[in-house]
Amino acid sequence: MRLLVNGNNYDFNGDPNTPLLWVLRDHLNLTGTKYSCGLGLCGSCTVLLDGEPARSCSIRVAAVGNREVTTIEGLSGELAESIKAAWLSEEVPQCGYCQPGQIITATALLSDNPNPDDSEVETAMSSVLCRCGSYPDIRRAIRRVAEED
Repeated sequence: MRLLVNGNNYDFNGDPNTPLLWVLRDHLNLTGTKYSCGLGLCGSCTVLLDGEPARSCSIRVAAVGNREVTTIEGLSGELAESIKAAWLSEEVPQCGYCQPGQIITATALLSDNPNPDDSEVETAMSSVLCRCGSYPDIRRAIRRVAEED
């Protein structure tokens, strides 16, 4: 099967039931997407499928179809760069493990809603767990980007 990942086409000839996460990490060497719970609950494995956040650990590669997959390695553009800069300015990362999922989710949020209110930020970002508890820093980084517009 053919996959479109970060703007590039890849052929995958393995088991179609393989989770997308393992195809990304083990076959395409895109290790920015992290494994954590394996159940699609924590959000560390979040990627974009046609611009929408999706848990790569719980999506079988066969279900991806013709949709475009964007990982943290392929996340680009003005919005993504603003988010990454805000993440650094607000010193969001502590251990950093959840950060790819956090940044992907924040990018999807701000792409759909450039100026979310606090409850919209809370709702969107609560889907990605941070073991270090850097939620206040995450909210500040998102507010920073939203206020730049």
